[in-house]
Amino acid sequence: MNIIGPDALVFGVDDVAACTQYLVDYGLEPAGGGRFVALDGTGVVIAHRDDPSLPPSLGTASMLRKTLYGCADQATVDAIAAELAKDREVRHLPDGSIESTDDLGFVLGFQVTVRRPLNLPTERVNAPGAAPQRPLNTLGAAEDTPAKPRTLSHVVYFVPDAAKNEAFYVKRLGFVCTDRFTGVGPFLRPAGTSDHHTLFMIQTPPHMKGCEHFTFHLGGPTEVMLAGSRFVAKGYESFWGPGRHKFGSNWFWYFNSPLGCHVEYDADMDLHDGAWTAREAAMGADGSQLFLFQHRAKWAPGGPPPGAQRAAVDH
Repeated sequence: MNIIGPDALVFGVDDVAACTQYLVDYGLEPAGGGRFVALDGTGVVIAHRDDPSLPPSLGTASMLRKTLYGCADQATVDAIAAELAKDREVRHLPDGSIESTDDLGFVLGFQVTVRRPLNLPTERVNAPGAAPQRPLNTLGAAEDTPAKPRTLSHVVYFVPDAAKNEAFYVKRLGFVCTDRFTGVGPFLRPAGTSDHHTLFMIQTPPHMKGCEHFTFHLGGPTEVMLAGSRFVAKGYESFWGPGRHKFGSNWFWYFNSPLGCHVEYDADMDLHDGAWTAREAAMGADGSQLFLFQHRAKWAPGGPPPGAQRAAVDH
């Protein structure tokens, strides 16, 4: 199954206006019809939760209604349709995509991917002992350095039975487990990508079933820091980060959102192929991150702004 990764996530939300502003401030571009896209065309789709065009809810507080996967070609879409039709309904939609569900009721869509090829520079680092990556007199960062979401990276589900759903994605859709948190869930990647994961599942009680977070890849760690700092300056609340994960090695910064889940910026994820052997570790502060920073208001070497010193002690 040559599935590349998620093309779009569809949400039924309480406050369309607040979610619209959030996604624009996050860095996605409005594309009409409630769709907001990254530089490669992947994105997020929102509608009011009562919109009859939306797939049914999960029956929990989660606002996620559908995960739409992009496939390399129509043959892959057709193969998935044939596989899933063996034991569940498969709906063929007017836009050429198909729609079904996984074993825990998450609505899934599959289409020929909308992803556009990107040809953009990556972050360049100069280091002693290595040839310079950034030429003389070229700045590494500036106030106006762009920091735009490039592509939809991954989605994380809260699930009541991680083992059951992992078996579905592995056996029915050809996903591979890259790494695992013991007793929590797997990091999964489909055949059409080398990204460490496009789906992670976390074992939770049934009433929590839904989307924990999603994220878009940026061009490097400096972009994560810039985008996150700009987001904070617009009034959005940091939830976790910035920091760097162990599994996947990706830089991260998570924020609260009006979409009923957290939203992340990430960059520099590990790439893997069939030669990789999955690791397993306990999920905790030591297992989930190499290091973690805490966002603070800007201050000069002469001392922090009023109140910041007290906040630093409290934390």
